[in-house]
Amino acid sequence: MFSRPRSNPFSPAAIVLSACLMVSSASFLTGCKAATDTTTTKVDTTVTGLKKINHVIVVYMENHSFDNLYGEYPGANGIANATAGEEIQIDTATKQPYTNLPAPPGDVTTKLFPSPINGNGPFNIDQYAMENVKTVDLVHRYYQEQQQIDGGKMDKFAVYSDAKGLSMGYYHTATLPMYPIVQQYTLCDNLFHSAFGGSFLNHIYMIACNAPTFPNSPAGITAKGINADGSITDGAVSPDGYGINTLQTVNTPHRASPAANLCPQQTMTTIGDRMDAAGVSWAWYSGGWNKMLAGAGDTSLFQFHHQPFNYFAKYGADTSSLKKLRLKDETDFIAGLTSGNLPAVSFLKPFGADNEHPGYADLLTGEQYLVNLIGQIKASAIWKDCVVIITYDEHGGFWDHVPPPIIDKWGPGIRVPGIVISPFAKTGYVDHTLYETVSILSLIEHRWGLTPLGSRDANANYFQNALQF
Repeated sequence: MFSRPRSNPFSPAAIVLSACLMVSSASFLTGCKAATDTTTTKVDTTVTGLKKINHVIVVYMENHSFDNLYGEYPGANGIANATAGEEIQIDTATKQPYTNLPAPPGDVTTKLFPSPINGNGPFNIDQYAMENVKTVDLVHRYYQEQQQIDGGKMDKFAVYSDAKGLSMGYYHTATLPMYPIVQQYTLCDNLFHSAFGGSFLNHIYMIACNAPTFPNSPAGITAKGINADGSITDGAVSPDGYGINTLQTVNTPHRASPAANLCPQQTMTTIGDRMDAAGVSWAWYSGGWNKMLAGAGDTSLFQFHHQPFNYFAKYGADTSSLKKLRLKDETDFIAGLTSGNLPAVSFLKPFGADNEHPGYADLLTGEQYLVNLIGQIKASAIWKDCVVIITYDEHGGFWDHVPPPIIDKWGPGIRVPGIVISPFAKTGYVDHTLYETVSILSLIEHRWGLTPLGSRDANANYFQNALQF
């Protein structure tokens, strides 16, 4: 299932990436390196200008594809560029295109969306539910996303979604509160989230460039995968022992789960390990973290599986001396920003209400959160040497028309927005360079001379075409 062919010849991303991975002469391509053994080789730190960056801030939002939010952005590869084959969704029951998209099931959503949704293809959500209205969550899981992609046809989103036709919805880009800010800096329209599926796997992959392991997982949470008829025998752990869908950690805090189902301590190398070894200061900041540690937070909105370092023995174990040093509350980030005393690398995870995740958060609140955050960063002492990268952990079940490139069994997944805000960012620019989530790691590695964690970050472009010095 991982050697899926791409029927759409559009993707320069696929062409460039294939060249990167298979042709040794690919190092001559702009920003693209040949695949090599990176276990003992550090990246080039002589790239002009990177030393001017003293602060990297990564803001990790939730669950929107590129077309869902920025599909109408001028100059971007958006909805208008989709082919009919990519837009029209197929009903696997009839093997024919839907006449009209099925509406999301359930009493709440049927009050928002007509049943069926008129037509078959992308439609504007705003006409039924404005940005301040919560919609239902949409399935976004490891096997389901691969089926939605359908070998690059991008035509099975509605049929492999529990929210059905809502998966084809998009918001008007020009009404997003972030739109005027994005216009001043760089929008990346060719960035793919690194791993198929949901938040849990993508958060772990973003810091470790690998999937979490769960050997000998209980049968009740172990998947069998995609069956011959296209159906899915699902679970949180893959048949070969990797965590692919949401698991809770054995460490504090976590959502109540049977002890046998808790993800065991992870020990693989992370970007945190690399930075610690090189003396690069860093922290993961999360909204609501302190209250959760004290057992006093809102468990309906705090997402325990959005705290990837808490799954690792070195940082998350309750006996770890690094837990308080590296895992912090969003209030600590704001305090450091105000005092001009942030670490070199900050990962910022907003509280649930602010992260834009359909189901428990609305889009407008998260957009306003970002606008306020960028205002605070720009008013701070660190702005002069700072790069802010805003991206989304995964597509959230929403359609995008661009087939992801092929690398390995983990992904990449579907295209998500990438926004680079910095005094060094190109102004009013749409960057078509191929990136993936671990391009963030590549930037950190290039700036501070760190050894890549694996081939994925070693070969990932590092936002070099979004920056100018």
